[in-house]
Amino acid sequence: MREFTVPALATAPQAGGLADAVFDNADRDPRRPALSRKDASGVWRDVTAAEFRDQVLALAKGLLAEGVRFGDRIAIMSRTRYEWTLFDFALWSIGAQPVPIYPTSSAEQVRWMLHDAEVTAAVVEHEDHAMTVGSVVARLPRLKRLWQLDADAEGELSAAGAHLHDDVVHRHRLALTPDTPATVIYTSGTTGRPKGCVLTHGNFMAECDNIVRRYATVFTTKSGEQPATLLFLPLAHVFGRMVEVGAVRARVRLGHQPNLTATALLPDLEAFRPTFVLAVPYIFERIFHAARRRAEAEGRDGVFDKAVEVAVRYAEAVERKAFGTGPGPGPALRLQHWFFDRTVYSRLRAALGGRCRHAMSGGSAMDRRLGLFYDGAGIRVFEGYGLTESTAAATANPPERPRFGTVGVPIPGTTVHVSYDGEVWLRGGHVFAGYLNDPRSTGEVLRDGWLATGDLGSLDEDGYLTITGRKKDILITSGGKSLSPTLLEDRVRAHPLVDQCIVVGNDRPYVAALITLDEEAVHHWLTMRNKPRLGPAELVRDPDLEAEIRRSVVAANTLVSQAESIRTFRILGSRFTEEEGLLTPSLKLRRKAVEEAYAVEIEALYHG
Repeated sequence: MREFTVPALATAPQAGGLADAVFDNADRDPRRPALSRKDASGVWRDVTAAEFRDQVLALAKGLLAEGVRFGDRIAIMSRTRYEWTLFDFALWSIGAQPVPIYPTSSAEQVRWMLHDAEVTAAVVEHEDHAMTVGSVVARLPRLKRLWQLDADAEGELSAAGAHLHDDVVHRHRLALTPDTPATVIYTSGTTGRPKGCVLTHGNFMAECDNIVRRYATVFTTKSGEQPATLLFLPLAHVFGRMVEVGAVRARVRLGHQPNLTATALLPDLEAFRPTFVLAVPYIFERIFHAARRRAEAEGRDGVFDKAVEVAVRYAEAVERKAFGTGPGPGPALRLQHWFFDRTVYSRLRAALGGRCRHAMSGGSAMDRRLGLFYDGAGIRVFEGYGLTESTAAATANPPERPRFGTVGVPIPGTTVHVSYDGEVWLRGGHVFAGYLNDPRSTGEVLRDGWLATGDLGSLDEDGYLTITGRKKDILITSGGKSLSPTLLEDRVRAHPLVDQCIVVGNDRPYVAALITLDEEAVHHWLTMRNKPRLGPAELVRDPDLEAEIRRSVVAANTLVSQAESIRTFRILGSRFTEEEGLLTPSLKLRRKAVEEAYAVEIEALYHG
């Protein structure tokens, strides 16, 4: 199949903007919790729809009082936190455009984005961010204001606008239309300089409203309890912003968590008790591996592994029944599943707060087996696919009939087309307006209403899309063999000891790989085998560890032909990090940067 369309479920609005939902929610049910905010003692406190509206209104008046005007672009540089959402909706209330900046951005990256977007004011999280902006402010003549969240920017601005009448904000808000630019989000830049994607209010409405309608089972609860989600994705990323907007429009209680480490995230998941979560595959992998390590430490690894097999087989049987190719789980399998649900799966769900039954995954590919395991364990993960240019998801697995290992079918209102060379093209109301100040790049990706994604994929007979790689990432060996490295990398990375894997081989005689280790997993592995703690140099030469990693490489090689397989690999003593510029903030490899940083090690793979 070359093309597949799913009709829209939500009617495109003819007027208004994203902030209207805040005021509509408060009018409709003022006492309903809209968000939850952690207090100084770490306790989650609900913020009602009326309270959030009043905070948005007060902050919007303060921004106007400080000189922010309709159409101005205002940078926000922070981790994911409550105030970011507050500033977003306050800025949208007066027709201003937030420009998100990753908190890990370098001074030169900050300078480029603030200059390119002609930013007139900036909101930063703390003093370090203020110093980063301050170091380049001399080259930003348009930048006139700087507010700091940790220095009570919210209170300062709310006080500054207290003398203004509410109608001043409402006049700005009523001037908005769906075609008005809502934000400029800069691509994470795996190659080249980041480009600013101009997304309109209508783009977010088309994206979020259709997803909320299609996934009604996710955004409601059978018990009648209010649905809730904890947002821990970066709000500088389009996925996080889609979650933020969708939660407000769907009246889902929203919380924020800025720290993605397991020690910080898991306690908040247990305390907040979300009914669904949205994350990248890396998070689901870490949760699974942490559960496996805990079971091994308790001497229950055999039970856990058996439970995994049962969950996978159970989910596969359910999947086959949904597609009419099987009868579903048999009596013996149902009995095994019931047993492990009480002894193993319930503990996994408890780690996510106990109420979570659905999740959405995007940003990169999820291993089919991992998706099947979660489904069998009682948490259905809907894998999807999208870009900043498509306002996040363009496809997603349907709630009643997921096909694990694919990224699903087009979301309502979307058409997916696979071109003659395998490139995925998208069309729909969520496709962006173009790149800021860059008509040439815009023309390269927007073609007669179609977005050329640069991703390679295929559509099956039911309209499910499988992503097979990036056009720019295709490797061609010196023998003329071309391959996409993604499939190999994802399978190697599925091993619990592996953190990242990069496959190399362009213009080389064969394919090779650099592999980094998950420090926490390695520490557990050493402990369980009574091995001493080793330094990085000794660790990467440990024969038992090398044998473990070799198994992951052998498993990956079973997916490809011999000419495409990894012939040799090297374990590195340090991880690829965002701070070193080797990963994007969404944890994608910056291939060129990695290859330059590890040029000596790569050369040794071929001439060592």
